[in-house]
Amino acid sequence: MNSANQTHGGNITEEARKLRIKESNILDASASIVPFPPPKSIHHCLLKTFSGTSLRKYPDCTYQNFREAIGRWHGIHPSMVLPGNGAAELLTWAARDATEKGTSILIAPGFADYARALNCWNGKYRYIHLPLVWSSKTPQTFPLTTNSNVIWITNPHNPTGQLWSRASLELLLQRHSLVICDEAFLSLVPDGEKQSLVPLVENNSNLIVIRSLTKLFAVAGLRLGYAISKAERLYRWQNWRDPWPLNGLADAVGIMLMNDHKKLQKWTNKVHSWILKEGPWLQSKLSSLPGIRAHPSATNFLLIESENSLLQLRALLRKHHILVRECASFEGLGDNWLRISLQKKKDNKRIILAMKNILN
Repeated sequence: MNSANQTHGGNITEEARKLRIKESNILDASASIVPFPPPKSIHHCLLKTFSGTSLRKYPDCTYQNFREAIGRWHGIHPSMVLPGNGAAELLTWAARDATEKGTSILIAPGFADYARALNCWNGKYRYIHLPLVWSSKTPQTFPLTTNSNVIWITNPHNPTGQLWSRASLELLLQRHSLVICDEAFLSLVPDGEKQSLVPLVENNSNLIVIRSLTKLFAVAGLRLGYAISKAERLYRWQNWRDPWPLNGLADAVGIMLMNDHKKLQKWTNKVHSWILKEGPWLQSKLSSLPGIRAHPSATNFLLIESENSLLQLRALLRKHHILVRECASFEGLGDNWLRISLQKKKDNKRIILAMKNILN
């Protein structure tokens, strides 16, 4: 477990260097990415791109083919889509819009990258706090009533794993001049797409939805994300940013993934089955550990707490080569909170055994 500020999970390269071991020897339960190797179709696509002429030429700076593929999947016009260098790049442009609108509301605990993005533009923001006890009901009603210019929402929420209902989030569009909804984990949630705000974008010019392919396909290194909003806004963003934020390899893989609907659905079903099976099992086993409470989650990570500090679990990395997510970067959480991402069964068992060893 990394004692440094983990905005995006642990730095495997840094931790392996400190321990003088291979990166492959560390079980990374800090970054919430599916534990399966990426689909073989990604490898085939990369090999085809390498062997062709795609690397010699500049990518299409409009990313039209990728936009059309995403548009067909979501049933929207491609002008309402903007691919980006991961969700992080697109959050930066959303923050520029938010800064122009006024003060942003950020939910605490919450993803620290929103504040990072707003700080790029000297944007003003303040936090409102979620209750830190919640039920296993899915979806849940968004519990906060807010009045401000801008609100940033994560659905499902990070780090709690709560899935908000579309109906409760739709009400926010009436109260705020801009709603930014980060759905980076939504594709991993069984039945989660029913709560997506994407269908609301066409009739709501004050809505931005950010999506990611990183978590679903375990391709964090390719940096694949996209924004869905009104065409006028996305055209403005495109003129603000670098001409080619996605390289040709990422563009080719993105087009391939989003065009093959049958394989995309098959892969998604595999991920959903894994979460439905492993999520409740891991939550139950974690909750049986002395002094540990594992909160319910709709997605592929669990937030755990203790009445006492959990800093002793830094030994997970030192003794057992398991990296979990400290929560210091989440506003409102402290040393008695950890986030653990779901793994395959054998690795989930490894986590439980290692934690038992340390806590006992």
